Amino acid sequence: MIITPGAMTLADWRAIYEGASAALDAGAWDAIDASAAAVARIVAKGDPVYGINTGFGKLASVRIASDDLATLQRNIVLSHAAGTGAPSPVPVVRLMMALKLASFGVGASGVRRETVAMLETMLAKGLTPVVPSQGSVGASGDLAPLSHMAAAMIGVGLIEVGDQTLPAADALAQAGLVPLELGPKEGLALLNGTQFSTANALAGLFRAETIFRSALVTGALSTEAAKGSDAPFDARIHALRGHRGQREVGDTLRTLMAGSAIRASHAEGDPRVQDPYCLRCQPQVMGAALDLLRQAGETLGIEANGVSDNPLIFADSDEALSGGNFHAEPVAFAADMIAMALCEMGSISERRIAMLVDPALSGLPAFLTPRPGLNSGFMIPQVTAAALVSENKQRAYPASVDSIPTSANQEDHVSMAAHGARRLLDMADNASAVIGIEWLAACQGIDFHAPLKSSDALQAAHTHLRAAVPMLGDDRHFHPDMEAATALVRSGSLVAAVPAALPGIA
Repeated sequence: MIITPGAMTLADWRAIYEGASAALDAGAWDAIDASAAAVARIVAKGDPVYGINTGFGKLASVRIASDDLATLQRNIVLSHAAGTGAPSPVPVVRLMMALKLASFGVGASGVRRETVAMLETMLAKGLTPVVPSQGSVGASGDLAPLSHMAAAMIGVGLIEVGDQTLPAADALAQAGLVPLELGPKEGLALLNGTQFSTANALAGLFRAETIFRSALVTGALSTEAAKGSDAPFDARIHALRGHRGQREVGDTLRTLMAGSAIRASHAEGDPRVQDPYCLRCQPQVMGAALDLLRQAGETLGIEANGVSDNPLIFADSDEALSGGNFHAEPVAFAADMIAMALCEMGSISERRIAMLVDPALSGLPAFLTPRPGLNSGFMIPQVTAAALVSENKQRAYPASVDSIPTSANQEDHVSMAAHGARRLLDMADNASAVIGIEWLAACQGIDFHAPLKSSDALQAAHTHLRAAVPMLGDDRHFHPDMEAATALVRSGSLVAAVPAALPGIA
């Protein structure tokens, strides 16, 4: 993947997150060189400029002598590498590095060619800094996480290489690299910015899109299992309201169910007038989630293509302007939206599971077992889904409404974007498990309608599951079934198995 600063798409970032190699567009080097040259001229003038020849944060008024400028940059990296907690996932750190590379490529950060090249080479050689996941409040940039990345570049800390975790200096040496010596402003440029928060939020967004598409399929399967109606998916209903996501979800559900013999079997003479909301209101709920994910994606796409460190260098006028682009409020809002969407997608899925196991609502055997009483069937998987949904509800509280002053009140309003984004992968794991349980339950329900079959698209999803998990007769160890279904959801395998176009964030 060639990183073209300012012009990357969400699909580009997703490819890098999923393992594609990344290199900076050759056309970016001129802007990088011009920015670094501007910093050199600013230093030569001797005027006090924040982050170049002054202290940082509350210490911005302290002037630093020319002989100490390199030490200043090294010190800020070492002192700010103060994260804690579990290491961030390697794909997230790689994406963070790529985002920083793209930001430097704009030519507004004042870093030298060799510093950018070091970051690019580490990405290319699979040298991933160990970055603790906790410690950023999402303002003044993601200081602690990015400092751990920068520390690895100067040979301090730890680096993951394949399945090994090595001291950074050793990992660099094995790769034929010499630890970086930082020039003026470079330490600050490396650790200032929103790339950690943005990488985590993008990772959550990509996972949420897969969950959304999977839930459309399992929702349609549940509708079939309960012999629900496709009338609520009529395009005329959704045209009257107008929301894009709602219209697209209605169209998709109607398409997924088209040609179903199960639907045809009760199209006339069905005494039920209306289905429960968890079936009938899928376009309204899932469509709203899709609109929200798209809005979050638009915000994160802009952020990923922007420059968020401080101060910013304007080479045409040799100016270093201090501002607040490091404040991650847009990312915090986007992460909160993704969290809400994940929460609601899992919530309505759990309600469909609960509906299917209740014979009074579904018309199916109690708890979807052929011999209820002797067997408990899907009784406890529904409880597990409920537990996961409640956990996600607790995690969905908006992070962006919180703030705590830092740096002796110099940084007196912060975004909390980092943990707002970091929670998303755990929430996605929970939601994926709920969707996996629904897939199992819906296919079990459809099996009770044999020899009637669903549509070709939904039968493909049914067949895909049954290749991994047989129909449940008498009770058996259920955990492996759930793990198998959930793994297929998380991998995108369910989505890939369905021969139908499913809407997404693009």
